[in-house]
Amino acid sequence: MTSHLPGPVPGPVPVALTIATSDPSGGAGVQADLKTFSALGAYGTAVLVALTAQNTRGVTGIHVIPAAFIAGQVDTLVADVRVDAVKIGMLADATVVHTVAEALRRHRHRLPSVVLDPVMVASSGDRLLTEDAVALVRTELLPLADLVTPNLPEAAALLDTSPARTPAEVERQAADLLALGVPRVLLKGGHGDDPDESADLYADADGAEWLRAPRIHTRHTHGTGCTLSSAIAALRPQRPDWRTAVGDAKDYLTGALAAADSLDVGGGHGPVHHFHAWWGSR
Repeated sequence: MTSHLPGPVPGPVPVALTIATSDPSGGAGVQADLKTFSALGAYGTAVLVALTAQNTRGVTGIHVIPAAFIAGQVDTLVADVRVDAVKIGMLADATVVHTVAEALRRHRHRLPSVVLDPVMVASSGDRLLTEDAVALVRTELLPLADLVTPNLPEAAALLDTSPARTPAEVERQAADLLALGVPRVLLKGGHGDDPDESADLYADADGAEWLRAPRIHTRHTHGTGCTLSSAIAALRPQRPDWRTAVGDAKDYLTGALAAADSLDVGGGHGPVHHFHAWWGSR
Protein backbone atom coordinates (compact mmCIF):
# COMPACT_ATOMS: atom_id res chain seq x y z
CA MET A 1 0.00 0.00 0.00
CA THR A 2 1.45 3.35 -1.04
CA SER A 3 0.97 6.21 1.42
CA HIS A 4 0.83 9.91 0.67
CA LEU A 5 3.80 11.08 2.71
CA PRO A 6 4.55 14.76 3.20
CA GLY A 7 7.13 16.37 1.00
CA PRO A 8 9.21 19.37 2.03
CA VAL A 9 7.17 22.33 3.18
CA PRO A 10 8.39 25.93 3.34
CA GLY A 11 9.25 27.32 6.73
CA PRO A 12 9.74 25.45 9.99
CA VAL A 13 8.57 21.91 10.68
CA PRO A 14 4.85 22.05 11.59
CA VAL A 15 3.96 21.54 15.25
CA ALA A 16 0.86 19.50 16.09
CA LEU A 17 -0.79 19.30 19.51
CA THR A 18 -2.91 16.43 20.79
CA ILE A 19 -5.27 17.00 23.73
CA ALA A 20 -6.40 13.52 24.71
CA THR A 21 -6.13 10.50 27.02
CA SER A 22 -3.19 8.14 27.44
CA ASP A 23 -3.24 4.54 26.18
CA PRO A 24 -0.40 2.51 27.75
CA SER A 25 -0.66 -0.11 24.98
CA GLY A 26 0.37 2.55 22.47
CA GLY A 27 -2.31 1.83 19.91
CA ALA A 28 -4.70 4.68 20.59
CA GLY A 29 -4.93 7.97 22.47
CA VAL A 30 -2.00 10.31 22.93
CA GLN A 31 0.55 7.62 22.08
CA ALA A 32 -1.04 6.90 18.69
CA ASP A 33 -1.37 10.62 18.00
CA LEU A 34 2.31 11.29 18.63
CA LYS A 35 3.34 8.34 16.44
CA THR A 36 1.10 9.59 13.64
CA PHE A 37 2.43 13.15 13.89
CA SER A 38 5.99 11.83 13.62
CA ALA A 39 5.18 9.50 10.74
CA LEU A 40 3.68 12.37 8.76
CA GLY A 41 6.36 14.98 9.28
CA ALA A 42 4.98 17.02 12.17
CA TYR A 43 6.59 17.66 15.55
CA GLY A 44 4.25 16.28 18.21
CA THR A 45 3.26 17.94 21.47
CA ALA A 46 0.67 16.67 23.96
CA VAL A 47 -1.64 17.71 26.77
CA LEU A 48 -2.93 14.73 28.76
CA VAL A 49 -6.43 14.91 30.23
CA ALA A 50 -6.65 11.40 31.68
CA LEU A 51 -4.67 8.19 32.19
CA THR A 52 -6.00 4.71 31.53
CA ALA A 53 -5.06 1.22 32.63
CA GLN A 54 -5.48 -0.42 29.24
CA ASN A 55 -4.19 -3.13 26.94
CA THR A 56 -5.31 -4.60 23.61
CA ARG A 57 -8.13 -6.48 25.35
CA GLY A 58 -9.79 -3.57 27.11
CA VAL A 59 -9.74 -0.78 29.71
CA THR A 60 -9.59 -1.66 33.41
CA GLY A 61 -9.33 1.81 34.92
CA ILE A 62 -9.21 5.54 34.26
CA HIS A 63 -7.72 8.41 36.25
CA VAL A 64 -8.87 11.89 35.24
CA ILE A 65 -6.32 14.69 35.59
CA PRO A 66 -7.57 17.68 37.63
CA ALA A 67 -9.07 20.44 35.51
CA ALA A 68 -6.72 23.14 36.76
CA PHE A 69 -3.70 21.05 35.78
CA ILE A 70 -5.13 20.40 32.30
CA ALA A 71 -5.59 24.14 31.83
CA GLY A 72 -2.08 24.73 33.16
CA GLN A 73 -0.60 22.35 30.60
CA VAL A 74 -2.27 24.23 27.74
CA ASP A 75 -1.42 27.69 29.07
CA THR A 76 2.22 26.82 29.69
CA LEU A 77 2.67 25.14 26.31
CA VAL A 78 1.20 27.89 24.15
CA ALA A 79 3.07 30.59 26.07
CA ASP A 80 6.25 29.20 24.50
CA VAL A 81 5.55 26.79 21.62
CA ARG A 82 4.04 27.64 18.24
CA VAL A 83 1.15 25.29 17.45
CA ASP A 84 0.09 24.80 13.82
CA ALA A 85 -2.71 22.27 14.30
CA VAL A 86 -4.67 20.68 17.14
CA LYS A 87 -6.25 17.27 17.52
CA ILE A 88 -8.75 16.76 20.35
CA GLY A 89 -9.54 13.19 21.35
CA MET A 90 -11.01 11.34 24.33
CA LEU A 91 -11.91 13.86 27.05
CA ALA A 92 -13.16 11.58 29.86
CA ASP A 93 -15.96 13.64 31.44
CA ALA A 94 -17.98 16.87 31.37
CA THR A 95 -15.51 18.81 33.50
CA VAL A 96 -12.68 17.98 31.09
CA VAL A 97 -14.81 18.92 28.06
CA HIS A 98 -15.58 22.31 29.60
CA THR A 99 -11.94 22.86 30.60
CA VAL A 100 -10.67 22.12 27.08
CA ALA A 101 -13.33 24.33 25.51
CA GLU A 102 -12.35 27.20 27.81
CA ALA A 103 -8.68 26.71 26.90
CA LEU A 104 -9.52 26.78 23.19
CA ARG A 105 -11.49 29.99 23.59
CA ARG A 106 -8.69 31.54 25.65
CA HIS A 107 -5.99 30.70 23.09
CA ARG A 108 -7.92 30.37 19.84
CA HIS A 109 -5.54 32.72 17.99
CA ARG A 110 -2.66 30.41 18.99
CA LEU A 111 -4.48 27.13 18.30
CA PRO A 112 -5.42 26.97 14.60
CA SER A 113 -6.77 24.06 12.55
CA VAL A 114 -8.66 22.23 15.28
CA VAL A 115 -9.64 18.63 14.47
CA LEU A 116 -12.21 17.27 16.94
CA ASP A 117 -12.49 13.48 17.21
CA PRO A 118 -15.58 13.24 19.45
CA VAL A 119 -14.74 9.97 21.20
CA MET A 120 -18.11 9.30 22.80
CA VAL A 121 -19.40 5.94 21.57
CA ALA A 122 -17.36 2.80 20.96
CA SER A 123 -17.83 0.87 17.72
CA SER A 124 -19.65 -1.72 19.87
CA GLY A 125 -22.24 0.95 20.68
CA ASP A 126 -21.15 1.37 24.31
CA ARG A 127 -21.27 4.93 25.62
CA LEU A 128 -17.87 6.30 26.66
CA LEU A 129 -19.16 9.69 27.84
CA THR A 130 -22.12 10.59 30.01
CA GLU A 131 -25.08 12.48 28.58
CA ASP A 132 -23.99 15.77 30.19
CA ALA A 133 -20.52 15.44 28.68
CA VAL A 134 -21.98 14.69 25.23
CA ALA A 135 -24.16 17.79 25.53
CA LEU A 136 -21.09 19.93 26.27
CA VAL A 137 -19.24 18.48 23.28
CA ARG A 138 -22.23 19.49 21.17
CA THR A 139 -22.67 23.01 22.55
CA GLU A 140 -19.14 24.05 23.60
CA LEU A 141 -16.57 22.14 21.54
CA LEU A 142 -18.27 21.61 18.20
CA PRO A 143 -18.52 25.35 17.36
CA LEU A 144 -14.79 25.74 18.12
CA ALA A 145 -13.66 22.97 15.76
CA ASP A 146 -12.60 23.37 12.13
CA LEU A 147 -13.34 19.70 11.40
CA VAL A 148 -15.23 17.04 13.35
CA THR A 149 -14.61 13.32 12.68
CA PRO A 150 -17.38 11.23 14.32
CA ASN A 151 -18.17 7.61 13.60
CA LEU A 152 -21.81 6.78 12.90
CA PRO A 153 -22.83 6.21 16.56
CA GLU A 154 -21.04 9.42 17.62
CA ALA A 155 -22.76 11.46 14.94
CA ALA A 156 -26.07 10.07 16.17
CA ALA A 157 -25.21 11.01 19.76
CA LEU A 158 -24.30 14.55 18.73
CA LEU A 159 -27.61 14.85 16.88
CA ASP A 160 -29.63 12.97 19.53
CA THR A 161 -30.95 10.50 16.97
CA SER A 162 -30.39 6.94 15.73
CA PRO A 163 -27.25 5.94 13.80
CA ALA A 164 -27.47 6.30 10.03
CA ARG A 165 -28.03 3.06 8.14
CA THR A 166 -28.03 4.13 4.50
CA PRO A 167 -25.84 6.47 2.42
CA ALA A 168 -28.72 8.94 2.21
CA GLU A 169 -29.04 8.99 6.01
CA VAL A 170 -25.28 9.51 6.35
CA GLU A 171 -25.48 12.50 4.01
CA ARG A 172 -28.44 13.92 5.95
CA GLN A 173 -26.64 13.60 9.28
CA ALA A 174 -23.51 15.23 7.88
CA ALA A 175 -25.65 18.19 6.79
CA ASP A 176 -27.27 18.31 10.23
CA LEU A 177 -23.83 18.42 11.88
CA LEU A 178 -22.81 21.32 9.65
CA ALA A 179 -25.97 23.08 10.77
CA LEU A 180 -24.74 22.85 14.39
CA GLY A 181 -21.92 25.24 13.51
CA VAL A 182 -18.92 23.11 12.56
CA PRO A 183 -17.60 24.06 9.10
CA ARG A 184 -16.43 20.58 8.05
CA VAL A 185 -17.43 16.98 8.81
CA LEU A 186 -15.77 13.65 8.12
CA LEU A 187 -18.40 11.04 8.93
CA LYS A 188 -16.58 7.75 9.41
CA GLY A 189 -17.80 4.22 9.45
CA GLY A 190 -16.63 2.45 6.33
CA HIS A 191 -20.25 2.76 5.21
CA GLY A 192 -21.48 0.87 2.22
CA ASP A 193 -22.69 -2.50 0.97
CA ASP A 194 -19.41 -3.46 -0.71
CA PRO A 195 -17.45 -5.76 1.65
CA ASP A 196 -14.22 -4.79 -0.09
CA GLU A 197 -14.68 -1.02 0.09
CA SER A 198 -14.46 1.49 2.95
CA ALA A 199 -16.39 4.70 2.31
CA ASP A 200 -16.42 7.79 4.54
CA LEU A 201 -18.26 11.04 3.83
CA TYR A 202 -16.54 14.43 3.80
CA ALA A 203 -18.85 17.45 3.84
CA ASP A 204 -18.41 21.21 3.99
CA ALA A 205 -20.16 24.33 2.69
CA ASP A 206 -19.32 23.35 -0.89
CA GLY A 207 -21.09 19.99 -0.68
CA ALA A 208 -20.42 16.36 0.23
CA GLU A 209 -18.06 13.78 -1.25
CA TRP A 210 -17.65 10.08 -0.56
CA LEU A 211 -14.02 9.07 0.05
CA ARG A 212 -13.44 5.44 -0.91
CA ALA A 213 -10.58 3.07 -0.21
CA PRO A 214 -10.04 -0.69 -0.16
CA ARG A 215 -11.47 -2.27 2.99
CA ILE A 216 -8.63 -3.92 4.91
CA HIS A 217 -9.68 -7.19 6.49
CA THR A 218 -7.81 -7.32 9.79
CA ARG A 219 -8.82 -7.53 13.43
CA HIS A 220 -5.98 -5.19 14.37
CA THR A 221 -7.91 -1.93 14.23
CA HIS A 222 -7.22 -0.48 17.68
CA GLY A 223 -6.79 3.29 17.41
CA THR A 224 -8.04 3.80 13.86
CA GLY A 225 -10.13 6.84 14.79
CA CYS A 226 -7.33 8.43 16.79
CA THR A 227 -4.87 7.78 13.98
CA LEU A 228 -7.08 9.23 11.25
CA SER A 229 -7.89 12.45 13.12
CA SER A 230 -4.28 13.01 14.15
CA ALA A 231 -3.12 12.33 10.58
CA ILE A 232 -5.45 15.08 9.36
CA ALA A 233 -4.05 17.47 11.97
CA ALA A 234 -0.46 16.61 11.02
CA LEU A 235 -1.10 17.05 7.31
CA ARG A 236 -3.30 20.16 7.32
CA PRO A 237 -0.33 22.61 7.65
CA GLN A 238 1.38 20.69 4.84
CA ARG A 239 -1.53 20.61 2.40
CA PRO A 240 -3.27 23.40 0.44
CA ASP A 241 -6.74 22.71 1.85
CA TRP A 242 -8.74 20.54 4.25
CA ARG A 243 -10.06 18.16 1.57
CA THR A 244 -6.55 17.25 0.45
CA ALA A 245 -5.39 16.72 4.03
CA VAL A 246 -8.37 14.47 4.75
CA GLY A 247 -7.86 12.38 1.61
CA ASP A 248 -4.14 11.90 2.23
CA ALA A 249 -4.82 11.03 5.89
CA LYS A 250 -7.29 8.34 4.82
CA ASP A 251 -4.69 6.92 2.43
CA TYR A 252 -2.14 6.84 5.27
CA LEU A 253 -4.57 5.00 7.55
CA THR A 254 -5.33 2.47 4.82
CA GLY A 255 -1.61 1.70 4.58
CA ALA A 256 -1.30 1.46 8.37
CA LEU A 257 -4.21 -0.99 8.49
CA ALA A 258 -2.79 -3.05 5.62
CA ALA A 259 0.46 -3.51 7.57
CA ALA A 260 -1.17 -4.08 10.97
CA ASP A 261 -0.88 -7.87 10.83
CA SER A 262 2.92 -7.58 10.64
CA LEU A 263 2.95 -6.35 14.24
CA ASP A 264 2.63 -8.67 17.25
CA VAL A 265 1.31 -6.50 20.07
CA GLY A 266 -0.96 -8.09 22.67
CA GLY A 267 -3.57 -10.81 22.36
CA GLY A 268 -6.62 -8.70 21.57
CA HIS A 269 -7.35 -6.13 18.89
CA GLY A 270 -3.87 -4.89 18.13
CA PRO A 271 -2.78 -1.49 16.79
CA VAL A 272 -2.40 -0.28 13.24
CA HIS A 273 1.18 0.06 11.97
CA HIS A 274 1.92 3.78 12.23
CA PHE A 275 5.43 3.42 10.79
CA HIS A 276 4.65 0.98 7.98
CA ALA A 277 6.37 3.16 5.38
CA TRP A 278 9.66 3.12 7.32
CA TRP A 279 9.91 -0.25 9.01
CA GLY A 280 8.89 -2.30 5.98
CA SER A 281 8.00 -6.00 6.10
CA ARG A 282 9.74 -8.32 8.55
